[in-house]
Amino acid sequence: MASSSEAATTSSFSGCLTGIDTAEVTKEVAKLLDGASAKDVHIQGLDLPAEQIPNAQTIVATGISLDVPKKGQIIAIATAMQESRLRNLNSGDRDSLGLFQQRPSQGWGTAQQIRDPVYASERFYKALLKVDGWQQMKVTQAAQAVQKSGYPDAYAQWEDLATALQKAIAATFPNADKDKPAKDSDKDAEPSAGGCTPDKDGTSFGRIPEGSVPKGYKIPKSADPKARKAIEWAMHQLGTLYQWGGSCTDAHGPDPMGRCDCSSLMQQAYAHADVHLTRTTYTQVNEGKAVSAKNLKPGDLIFSRGTAARPEHVGLYMGEGLVIEAPRTSKPVRITPIKDWEILAVRRVL
Repeated sequence: MASSSEAATTSSFSGCLTGIDTAEVTKEVAKLLDGASAKDVHIQGLDLPAEQIPNAQTIVATGISLDVPKKGQIIAIATAMQESRLRNLNSGDRDSLGLFQQRPSQGWGTAQQIRDPVYASERFYKALLKVDGWQQMKVTQAAQAVQKSGYPDAYAQWEDLATALQKAIAATFPNADKDKPAKDSDKDAEPSAGGCTPDKDGTSFGRIPEGSVPKGYKIPKSADPKARKAIEWAMHQLGTLYQWGGSCTDAHGPDPMGRCDCSSLMQQAYAHADVHLTRTTYTQVNEGKAVSAKNLKPGDLIFSRGTAARPEHVGLYMGEGLVIEAPRTSKPVRITPIKDWEILAVRRVL
């Protein structure tokens, strides 16, 4: 059982937070994800956008990774708005914790687990999906079926804001509308967030033999000098075999542990450009600043597999719709077209 510990503070929105301008929310969310200062981001109902929007992003990304339909993601955001104001709280009513104010004593997990936004979101979604007929329920009814709150009607006030946030955030993830039919006539649907024109998704290079540089590729002249150095160094590792846990300090040498895995390739490529990155994919997703997948620049780190908050793979964007990566065991460092990537997050480290 979860608790609406924040319900007492919602009186200023007791008439429901309506009239939300979705287009304006989308613009403000994009500004923050593209690195704007939170001081310059203004969204009705969000007092701490620098904290709240990334938490909403985690909720949406987790929903996408679990194939939860759009309505389920809206329910989750509305629930977190009511329970915590989209903050990862250290406390609450009785032993309630985290985004959804889930309680260890009620079987939601350990305190440490519940304080992990990805875990908390996964647990919420799994509980929601077990509710019979949840997709036909009102948002507040579905949320209450999961949370069993003492304020069962309180979730309704956040529906408009949650809907706008879901739409704005989902637009930054390619293939976010998987629950929609292939031929959807909804004129209000967001276009794919890939944002790449056909000649910039890597397809123009045709099939790329593993370990080779596509004919005609050149690092874009507009690339940051440090990004250029990182890309050039990474390209010198092409064809070397992947090694999980490898340091990437001697990929061509005899010791397998000197070879590259995905994150060590990023770390060492940027080390040769005098930019320090942490070692793992889980930590690199917090490096630099978040940017939209629509606005990629050479040198950006692209994350896939898993969730946006806890991705399992990373590659280096080279420009021209190409990514260099150390893919997996038995495969060499290679260049792949971005069309083959389901992008969960993008970080700009320069």
